[in-house]
Amino acid sequence: MGLFSFIKEAGEKLFGGKDAQAATAPEDLNSKAAAAIETYINVQKLGVSNLKVSYDGNQGKVTVAGEAPTQAVKEKITLCCGNVANVTSVDNQMTVTNPEPEAQYHDVVRGDTLSAIAKKYYGDANKYPTIFEANKPMLSHPDKIYPGQKLRIPAL
Repeated sequence: MGLFSFIKEAGEKLFGGKDAQAATAPEDLNSKAAAAIETYINVQKLGVSNLKVSYDGNQGKVTVAGEAPTQAVKEKITLCCGNVANVTSVDNQMTVTNPEPEAQYHDVVRGDTLSAIAKKYYGDANKYPTIFEANKPMLSHPDKIYPGQKLRIPAL
C-alpha cells in the first residue's frame, strides 16, 4: 500500500494543545498521540486485530500495524490515521485477511461535494452514496467533508 501523504493542518484534532504543553519529553507526546489515534481507530469498530500505532512528531508520521479483515478496512485505517491534524504521512503495514484490489483516493478541495467527486470518478453524480458508504464511519453525513480530507474512491 505504501506511504500516504496528508495535509498537516486538516483533520480531527485528537492531540496537541494543553496535552502537548503538559508533556515533559517528545517521547511522551509521541506516545500520547499514538494512543489517541489508536483509540480513534478502535471507536470506529472496524474489526481490526492486534492493532499497533506509533507516531513520530518530528516527521508527522504514523506507522500502523495489525490485521484487517478486508482491504477496505485497511484503507479506512489509513484514513483514520491520516485525517488527523498534525499527521503528514501514514505508513500502513497492516496485513489483510481477505485481499482485494486497492481503491483510489481523492483529496478534497474547497467547493468539492460528494456528488461532484462521484461525477469525476464514476461519470454519475448520483453514485455519491458509494463514496459516502466507503468512508463510513469516519463520515457521518454526505455534506460533512472538508478541504484537505482524503477520501476512498472504491471501484464500482
